[in-house]
Amino acid sequence: MTKKGVIDEIFSRARFGNESETYKIFYRDFEKIIETTLTEFIKVSENFETIPIGRIVKITKSNKFLFEKNIREVKDK
Repeated sequence: MTKKGVIDEIFSRARFGNESETYKIFYRDFEKIIETTLTEFIKVSENFETIPIGRIVKITKSNKFLFEKNIREVKDK
């Protein structure tokens, strides 16, 4: 499964579950990493239109890592 597929699956479960506020999304914004909740990320990204999935570097749920992009991948881009 590709990374985009993994992220899509996490978002699908999170959006339709009743614990969506426990998910934290970390994404690249130029040289910074921004941390936000899943609900806020969907609003800010205009439902993934302005912030593509490829800029997500980490997803956690209740401090448990669900997805983390290889640090080398982030530095190379």
